[in-house]
Amino acid sequence: MKLTVKYTASLIVTTLTLSFALPVLAQTNTPNIDHRQQNQQQRIDQGVQSGALTNREANHLEKAQERIQGMEDKAKSDGSVTSQERKRLQQAENVQSRHINRQKNDRQHDSNHDGMKDHSPHRLHRR
Repeated sequence: MKLTVKYTASLIVTTLTLSFALPVLAQTNTPNIDHRQQNQQQRIDQGVQSGALTNREANHLEKAQERIQGMEDKAKSDGSVTSQERKRLQQAENVQSRHINRQKNDRQHDSNHDGMKDHSPHRLHRR
């Protein structure tokens, strides 16, 4: 009887220890990736507000953001994000960051926010 109580107590302690330890081992938290996604989304929003991005450019960048989020969700789906998956996500975010920068600085503007690319005055046809 005493052995059974000791065994049961030991089993409970082991179970409680594992219940706290396993989530730490799973490593599904991706705070750096989440923070960077949020930062890149803000850059896109700021580009739309300032007119540095046309609607078409912004839509293209938004779809890429969704694709990266899908990659992150897939990496988390099995309960852990491996170092290889983290590296792949970081590479995708690096590419997205370059795309955002290029689109914001490509001199295509929508300053009047009508959804169409603005034409610069020196490009108008003269007669």
